[in-house]
Amino acid sequence: MDGDGGARASLSLADNRRMNATTTRFDAVLFDLDGTLVDSETLGMDVLWEEGRALGMQVSREEAHRAFLGQPMGHCVGWVAERVSRPVSESAEEFTANFTSHVRRLQTQRFRDQLQAMPGAHELLSALNKPFCVATNGPRQKAELTLGLTGLLPFFEQRLFTAYEVGHFKPAPGLFLHAAQALGAQPERCAVVEDSLPGVRAGVAAGMQVFSLMDVDGSLMATGRVQRIAELAELHELLAA
Repeated sequence: MDGDGGARASLSLADNRRMNATTTRFDAVLFDLDGTLVDSETLGMDVLWEEGRALGMQVSREEAHRAFLGQPMGHCVGWVAERVSRPVSESAEEFTANFTSHVRRLQTQRFRDQLQAMPGAHELLSALNKPFCVATNGPRQKAELTLGLTGLLPFFEQRLFTAYEVGHFKPAPGLFLHAAQALGAQPERCAVVEDSLPGVRAGVAAGMQVFSLMDVDGSLMATGRVQRIAELAELHELLAA
């Protein structure tokens, strides 16, 4: 008994916060999109990597995916540009514009051919009884395409917020703070569902509780604002209050 009491006393603030995340009442839920609700992350990153390789980029698929995950297109194209040789007649600005347009076209086709909703997405969104939205680093055109292809677009209507329109990209918290205000919820009463490090960092910086579909480092877990989940189905209970 003494040992059990000592163990309880030794629980850190972060431990207690993680335990409380399972009983917190949330007023709104903010979903990332790519890799969270729709299985587009890998498809889109593969196109970027393949087209970079076609221009002479010598990096592995795994390394490229680590660099691309959760990042806006501009960052990804810049990363590729540093690793390929562009035509002498093409300026850096021209390369960026042309390569971005080319990749977007190929990604759109791949999404049309292969995109699916993440397992459990339809069921979770159908069951939620509180305001929710999408807050994505991607542009509206892409978000509406992927949500439409997977049958999820009707769930969101006017509740789709993009970093391009808001002017804040994750890992900055501005996109999530904007979405919370639009939903009429205080940041500390919002749940964020994410699958990338920039998104998890943005949620923590916004003062929200983050449910992460990926492993994150100890410093983020120590904030007490991140809880690891393996699949969307776990959120039925975590968001039910």
